[in-house]
Amino acid sequence: MSVSRLEHIAKIGVEQMGDLADRLEDPSVLRLENLDTDLRPPQSALDFTRQAIDDDAANSYLPFFGLDSMRQAATALVGRQSGHEYDWKTECVISAGGLSGILNVLLATLEAGDEVLMTDPTYVGLINRVRLAGGVPRFVPLIPSAQGWRLDTDALTKLDPRRVRAALLMSPSMPTGAVFNHEEWRALVDFCLRADCWCINDSAMERILYDGRPVIHPASFPHMRDKVITVGSVSKEYRMIGWVVGPSNIVADIARVSISNVVCQTGIAMGAVATAIHDPDDGIHSCVDRWQSRRDVLLDELSDFKVIPPHGGWSFLVDLSSLGMDGATAAKCLLELGRIAVTPMVNWGSARSSRYVRIDFSNEPIERRRGIGERFRTALK
Repeated sequence: MSVSRLEHIAKIGVEQMGDLADRLEDPSVLRLENLDTDLRPPQSALDFTRQAIDDDAANSYLPFFGLDSMRQAATALVGRQSGHEYDWKTECVISAGGLSGILNVLLATLEAGDEVLMTDPTYVGLINRVRLAGGVPRFVPLIPSAQGWRLDTDALTKLDPRRVRAALLMSPSMPTGAVFNHEEWRALVDFCLRADCWCINDSAMERILYDGRPVIHPASFPHMRDKVITVGSVSKEYRMIGWVVGPSNIVADIARVSISNVVCQTGIAMGAVATAIHDPDDGIHSCVDRWQSRRDVLLDELSDFKVIPPHGGWSFLVDLSSLGMDGATAAKCLLELGRIAVTPMVNWGSARSSRYVRIDFSNEPIERRRGIGERFRTALK
């Protein structure tokens, strides 16, 4: 019998679709169900890792809160994006990954029953972590259109801020690829100021932006420097580790949670990431160009379907409700009849998220994507 804290913890669906696709043992199956990529980390990080294998200092528990070089690099990166300076000794702790950092922050900021503002749809793994920490998700809708997703700012103004303890936000968002513009960020930070709540900025994909969009950091807005906790991760941008940067008073509590949870991070990975962050030739721009090309091919191939184009990130959603099926039914048909693995968005937000399937465009090369439109039409006819 499961303990009560797991009562509302949902399966993410990716693991189920991945297992089903693996069982087919068919190399023709398009693997679009999982956030993975075939693009390599920066060369400087790979070179550091090879050298660190023979370095005994890279195989140490210490320092518990992360290598000095990694904390310095993380605070410098957040400082560049936000326009503020951060003290790496008191305002940064390194986490085992972005989601590890998210859970540490939630455990350090929430009391049982506190509400957490989140967009809808959103990653079920974030929702699960809010619930594990005793929080209650409070959703504000993202509005889909043929031009992309927009935040429902009218709905945001109608939310009661009094019980909201934190806003857990991600831009680009996952799974939608939604990117908040300046006005939307302004509405969100205004809400945080009214609620006097933390703004937890999941910045895992903040530089994976398409069509020339700029990075906008919530701490760059007036009065937000000491309300924003940035949980960074290079699991997507560099394909590695994570960190937390924020005001010293809350980072001290996050550090206490961190040392009671994962204890310490992988020394080799921290040194490699620090090297990559400081590398002017870190390869992010070229990777973003390749992911955008892959996105564009899929958007063209699936133009007959109701696709909501992403403005950043690694994935987008397709609404198949007009065909009389929900996402789970569509995903089953696509795998069995079209040999395409996608993830249904069951539990990825409110009940309305179940109409979508998620397509990840970060992994399969362009040549394997050609003809996916016909495979969709055949499977869903």
